Amino acid sequence: MIALGIVLLVIGFLAHVSIIWTLGIIAVVVGAVLAIVGGAGHEVGGRRHWY
Repeated sequence: MIALGIVLLVIGFLAHVSIIWTLGIIAVVVGAVLAIVGGAGHEVGGRRHWY
């Protein structure tokens, strides 16, 4: 999720498309939150581990 967000940020920045830039920011934030919550040992989406 974080990698997808970074790719969207780069594409949005290079193509000057603001909606892709915004989606990239949202993807990075959601990915970071999921990584922090999962790293803290809490279940994410009803699963203990994501494979």
